[in-house]
Amino acid sequence: MARGLDRQSAQSAITVDRTLAVPLFRQVYDRVRVGIANRTFQPGARLPSERALADELGVARGTIEDAYALLAAEGYVERRGPAGSVVAPALGHDSALPPYLLPLQVGGNLSPALAKERAPSPFRLGQPALDAFPAKLWSRLLVRQARRPVGRQLGGRGHAPLRSAIARYLALSRGVVCSPDQILITNGYQGAIDLIARSLLRLGDDAWIEEPGYVPARLALARTGARIVPVGVDRCGLRVTDGIAAAPCARLAVTTPSHQCPTCVALSLPRRLALLEWAAKTGAWIVEDDYDGEFHYGGRPLPALKSLDRQHRVIYAGSFSKTLHPELRLGFLVAPGDLVDRLDEAARLQASMPGSFMQAVVAAFMDEGHYARHLQRMRRLYASRRAALAEAMARTFGDALPIDIEPGGMHLLGRLRTGVSDTEIAAASTEAALAVHALSSLSIARRPPRGLLLSFTNVPEQRALELCRRFHRAVGHLLGGVRGNVTDRRRKRAKTMR
Repeated sequence: MARGLDRQSAQSAITVDRTLAVPLFRQVYDRVRVGIANRTFQPGARLPSERALADELGVARGTIEDAYALLAAEGYVERRGPAGSVVAPALGHDSALPPYLLPLQVGGNLSPALAKERAPSPFRLGQPALDAFPAKLWSRLLVRQARRPVGRQLGGRGHAPLRSAIARYLALSRGVVCSPDQILITNGYQGAIDLIARSLLRLGDDAWIEEPGYVPARLALARTGARIVPVGVDRCGLRVTDGIAAAPCARLAVTTPSHQCPTCVALSLPRRLALLEWAAKTGAWIVEDDYDGEFHYGGRPLPALKSLDRQHRVIYAGSFSKTLHPELRLGFLVAPGDLVDRLDEAARLQASMPGSFMQAVVAAFMDEGHYARHLQRMRRLYASRRAALAEAMARTFGDALPIDIEPGGMHLLGRLRTGVSDTEIAAASTEAALAVHALSSLSIARRPPRGLLLSFTNVPEQRALELCRRFHRAVGHLLGGVRGNVTDRRRKRAKTMR
């Protein structure tokens, strides 16, 4: 028989705060998830009955029903009819919860103190604006989906309605025309690149990777035994001729053409065409990582490289981690027709795939138009935060730390004087609770480029100057000179971004 929780334990572990904007059912849901994660609620333990917990918290019974329904849909609890609900025994007693079962944290879900504790450090790369996540809308979709059957998946490809929604979105927003059957749902971008590498690369194959570039992608390719070929980047993006000279018969090339990671430059049209021509002639595959292609501030987002692919050599990879929430761990790829079955077969063998329940929620979010509206809001918000941070950096650092201004991306790049160490500055910023990233850490070159990467997505406009001054206090002595006054030219440059 399942062991129940006594009245006192339940009262201390499951509470609600009516001063928060978060719905009460969502607070109960979060408290139970946290209790399961920290083992306050052991696997197999019986949860308080819906009626008893509703009476204890002073809420409607339907509030508890909604919370328990959502927990059951996500696999945290089992509902056993008259016997009540228990923590899923399958979660085990001795092992840590897998990452996908940890609570998805959005602003205000728990207490203000806990929300502050778990908020990303200012300037942290790869984090969307968590304070702008549509928490109330998301909660409503979660509860609604918890009351509906999800339906079966199609092999390893993922939830069919989500694949259809992605196909429609890509055609309208990124110029990529594809069938839902060409789309595979993955565990974020990392799951996509792992799947591609394991399916296409053999021991000793050459694989191009941008230099500097995204480190997890490089590691995924290296794990297959492929030979990593770093290819330099300049103001026009990937230097295709350098890649051809270094490894003309490479099996794979990974690129971020919309906004290169981490320099944010766009791959020029002549180089896009040259890359596609090389792949068509040699039979190579191109992986297009379109991680932030939606966030372009100088007009419409650039069309995807895949939209120019007439010889079907481009595998397009996207993720909801940068547009919605990183803890979704939900990505996708669009494969050329003759690769779909091979990737599908490999996906079936993956130990962990995204759950159908969360895929169904994202599908509803897209189908009802919420995703498109969310992206529009984020573009406006990011443009404003980007301009504010650029101006604050100019006012605070002057010419000691000039900022590259590119038309897209989710971070700014600061250039350093010769002899100044970006790793020392990044370490000093960490001591000040700031997450500034060293450009050289993304390079494997003998003489890596040096610079500083600062995300603006989680820096509200009203805090930009305060955070820049805190950053200057922490690292000013490492910059090799005083900041001086801001020039009119730099001030004007910052204002043009507004």
